[in-house]
Amino acid sequence: MSGHSKWHNIQAKKGKTDAARGKIFTKIGRELAVCVKQGGADPNSNSKLRDIIAKAKENNMPNDNIERSIKKASGELGNVNYEAQTYEGYGVGGSAVIVECLTDNKNRTAGDVRHSFDKHGGALGNNGCVSYLFKNKGVVIVEGAQDVETLMLDAIEAGAVDVEEGDGVVEIITEPNKHGEMREQLQNKGYNVVSADTELVPDLYVDLNEEQLGKFQRMIDALEDLDDVQEVYHNVNLPEEDE
Repeated sequence: MSGHSKWHNIQAKKGKTDAARGKIFTKIGRELAVCVKQGGADPNSNSKLRDIIAKAKENNMPNDNIERSIKKASGELGNVNYEAQTYEGYGVGGSAVIVECLTDNKNRTAGDVRHSFDKHGGALGNNGCVSYLFKNKGVVIVEGAQDVETLMLDAIEAGAVDVEEGDGVVEIITEPNKHGEMREQLQNKGYNVVSADTELVPDLYVDLNEEQLGKFQRMIDALEDLDDVQEVYHNVNLPEEDE
């Protein structure tokens, strides 16, 4: 499925411990805070907020948590300003990694990200060193479609640029930031959309040996465990059993 195995990552997140789920909720809460400050607290007029609320629900974030995050961002408690920062670097075997963060302390975040790279055989690079290897795309995952052929036709009619079936799900690629429209159109037709987001998808993937894969996965885990890190993208083919 386009090599990046998004669905396996979703399955892994669903099986996380309560502590790990809490960390995911914290990350989504930061996204909500930034989005509300930029575009307001009404999802009817803030389409990006609508997308993040849907993402929160896909990750089983309770409605109370979602509403509290929105109120906090739009009210007097929303006094913490998060700034988007992106870091690029290399993992073992010449692999490419992009780390997207929301932080209230750039020095702390840069130090934490650099440490995670260095500790696991990687190296933090300059902005632009690997981003040219990725394309920004909307990625929508549908599970349990009874008629895959009809789903594919519906997706293409709704503006999909690519549709692939695999692992019991269908992956739909859209233009950047069109994933929300695709999700809504497919949900209106009764499809079970389990994930919809804009992602950085690599043009080509690299294969690592067993030892390199272990070291690389430990680096990705360390990066994803950082409070300020929102998303980690890379171009490594990860075997299904290692995800």
